[in-house]
Amino acid sequence: MSGAGQLQDYSVDQAAGAVVLVLGAVASLLLVIWQSKCHCKVNLCYLFQCERRPPNEEELKGLKDKAKELAEKAKKDKDKNQPSTPNARSPSPAEADGPTSSAWRKL
Repeated sequence: MSGAGQLQDYSVDQAAGAVVLVLGAVASLLLVIWQSKCHCKVNLCYLFQCERRPPNEEELKGLKDKAKELAEKAKKDKDKNQPSTPNARSPSPAEADGPTSSAWRKL
C-alpha cells in the first residue's frame, strides 16, 4: 500500500482512460445544460462563447405543426404496410424463403 498523498505508477492507457472518463462526464453535464429549456450562456476561457435561448412562441408553433405532419405521415405508412384483410397472416420464414432456408437451418 502506498503512503498518503502519493500516487501509484499508472500506465499510459490507464491515464488515457481516466482522462476520457472525466471528459465524458463534463461533456454529458454540458449536454444536459444545453438541452434544458432555460437561457444559458457558455464561455470557455474567452475562446468559445455560445448562448442558447429557449424557442419563442412562433418557433414552438412551427415545431408542433411539423410534429403533427410527421405523426400523420407515420400513421399513413403504418396503415399502408398492414394487410388489407383482417385474417391475413404473413408467411413464416420457412415458407417465405423456400426449401433452401430449412436446409441451412439443419446445418
